[in-house]
Amino acid sequence: MVPLVALVVVTLVLLGVGRLRSWHWVVAVRGGLAAMFTLTGGAHFIGMREELISMVPPALPAPGLLVTITGVLELAAVVGLLWRPTAPWAAAGLTALLLAMFPANVHKALGENVPWDDQLVPRTLMQVVFLAATVSVVLHCLRGQAMIASHDRPVAESAARR
Repeated sequence: MVPLVALVVVTLVLLGVGRLRSWHWVVAVRGGLAAMFTLTGGAHFIGMREELISMVPPALPAPGLLVTITGVLELAAVVGLLWRPTAPWAAAGLTALLLAMFPANVHKALGENVPWDDQLVPRTLMQVVFLAATVSVVLHCLRGQAMIASHDRPVAESAARR
């Protein structure tokens, strides 16, 4: 639940700041994602490491190594989210990572004596919110590139006619 709170609160704060500074909404979402993945990536090494290792489905080899690798990828993506040219790549990577790690969430949710916020429906809904945020960054950047390309096309075509 803490990652969801971090994503929502930081995004809302940055949206408020962005209104004063004329930032685009995607900057706020990137900041919220960066805050969230700083928390979750750090948890792969400090505080929750053993719990995260226990979430890895038994069919997968080297759970400790998998937790280390995913933690490093999350923290690297945080840096990527904060630099505009790499933000869409980082968000796309996080989208893939969220999908790849979902079986671990299911494995945890189907365990015994699971708190309500770790059960399958709440965990799945949180994952949907996280995916919506990462995908919105990717789509915004792709849409922006498509708009730039469409604006450049008439210029290039008219230059070719000359």
